[in-house]
Amino acid sequence: MEPGVAHSVRLDERPEPRRSEHDLLVQAMALGVCGTDREIIDGSYGWAPAGDQRLVLGHESLERVMEVPGDSEGSGFTEGDLVVGIVRRADPLPCGACAMGEWDMCRNGRYTERGIKSLDGFAAERFRLEPAYAVRVSPALGILAVLLEPASVLAKAWDHIGRIGARARSWQPTTALITGAGPVGLLAALMAAQRGLDVHVLDRPERPHKAALVHALGGTYHDGRIPADLHPDVIVECTGSRQLVVDAMTRIGVNGIVCLTGVPSANQLLSFDVGGFNRRAVVRNTTVFGTVNANLKHYEAGAVALAAADPQWLGGLITRRVPLSRWQEAFERRAGDIKVVIEFQGLPA
Repeated sequence: MEPGVAHSVRLDERPEPRRSEHDLLVQAMALGVCGTDREIIDGSYGWAPAGDQRLVLGHESLERVMEVPGDSEGSGFTEGDLVVGIVRRADPLPCGACAMGEWDMCRNGRYTERGIKSLDGFAAERFRLEPAYAVRVSPALGILAVLLEPASVLAKAWDHIGRIGARARSWQPTTALITGAGPVGLLAALMAAQRGLDVHVLDRPERPHKAALVHALGGTYHDGRIPADLHPDVIVECTGSRQLVVDAMTRIGVNGIVCLTGVPSANQLLSFDVGGFNRRAVVRNTTVFGTVNANLKHYEAGAVALAAADPQWLGGLITRRVPLSRWQEAFERRAGDIKVVIEFQGLPA
């Protein structure tokens, strides 16, 4: 599609990937669709590669290695491996964070991202992938491994929650609230359950499939608003709803941590008592922080979390599998959707 031009998305024939002595040749197996893709298609987001007007979409991916070039034979990858491509690339300078492999914490904003910012994405039948930005996944996961990119974002969120909590040696969280039961929220709930927390998930009423997924984790599903008597140790906000952001910041428990992962739409105002929030944050030692993207260690942690999960439960997150020949359907919003996947090649559920 052409960034900035709404609904310019189309399926194109493009040249085969150029030969490379350094990068893996991979075959696309599956592609996850998320809100960022839809924003790019709507023309409100995205940057084409330098010298090109069009951007290949796709940042939630699953690939199979077709070829390992000569100087990549020591990379640890072999033909047939299932891999997931990392989205973000370090900036060319690089800044201090990127130089340490923490490109998700880039300080100058000159990073690039596959399928989003200045680099073609993964929505191609074949493409090149740098070994340093490829993560091997268990073949047992099959198509479920396409969930790794969003899982990496939550792995980072929980990593940072743990590090912030460690400021107090006595911090032992017991309760977590996740606002939003989309793919990000449900993966946040999965990782909370894997940490032994009492899990609460808030979403809209009349979402029986989402409620069933929460209950299968041993969690509690709430619809509408945060219960008055619930003051969690951890809140992971996954909707970007201004009201829920305010509710999260004002309902967090003593010494609690709020992690914001959602991005609200622009030009919406909401009344907020800044003084009251300041008072509560100070006297209760609470922390509110935002997080975006992930680096290699978070992809690896996300892969561990997915491998440890019940495959049937993970499969419940993928509500539609659309063949490439009907790719337009994947970008339609349909009732009951959680994660929609475009299938390039067949893989077991």
